[in-house]
Amino acid sequence: MDRILKNIPAFEPGSVWLVGAGPGDAGLLTLYAYEALRQADVLVYDALVGKDILRLTGPDTLLEYAGKRGGKPSAKQQDITERLITLAKEGKKVLRLKGGDPYIFGRGGEEALTLAAHNIPFRVIPGISSGVGGLAYAGIPLTHRDTNSAVTFLTGHDATGDVPNVDWEHIAKGSPVIVLYMALKHIEIICDRLIGFGRSPDDSVAVIFKATTEDQKVVVTDLKNAARDVVASGLKPPALIVIGEVVKLRPQLDWFSHFLNQAKKN
Repeated sequence: MDRILKNIPAFEPGSVWLVGAGPGDAGLLTLYAYEALRQADVLVYDALVGKDILRLTGPDTLLEYAGKRGGKPSAKQQDITERLITLAKEGKKVLRLKGGDPYIFGRGGEEALTLAAHNIPFRVIPGISSGVGGLAYAGIPLTHRDTNSAVTFLTGHDATGDVPNVDWEHIAKGSPVIVLYMALKHIEIICDRLIGFGRSPDDSVAVIFKATTEDQKVVVTDLKNAARDVVASGLKPPALIVIGEVVKLRPQLDWFSHFLNQAKKN
């Protein structure tokens, strides 16, 4: 382990590392992310970064919250990016820590482009996206030879907060598995739209709340009843929505619920 860590590039003063923290479980951090947490002077972190991960920072690391949550007062993206630039120009080692992966619906691309425009050195450390790790912890394979050889990843809202303007007809008919991020607010509209464009109302749906954490809950339903069942569950975001036949594999593959139940007994 020490040999591997020695080969990780130094976190240079005046630079920014855009790092993915993964979907929640601190054990899913990469070694690069772990080393960045240890070396950073300043950590600018998102709402979905767990406390266990924040505890991995060095004793002198300054923590700055920059979380963005739908429907709640949040830092503006421009202000966050300008803060990264200011800190880097002060000679700080700046760690921008995002839930999941920085480049998958994480606005990391926007931040990286602005850093590049200001000649701020940066490095991108990928993280496990919730659309990958969250499904695995819910007992749902992202792909399986008997069900699908393609997957569509979608965000549940556009820059204005509305349902995204995508080709819903071709997605409904052509994508065997659909993974939706940040879509709980619009779940009824999205399900109705998919059904309206020919998706079977009986298609399997799983809604995964607080994926990979000890508070993870999964609601299994179908397309026609998904919105009703989510409301009945009383569960709140963050949540991931998965649509497709792979959901039916969950009963055999739900290893994480078994793990949590064993932990509670012990």
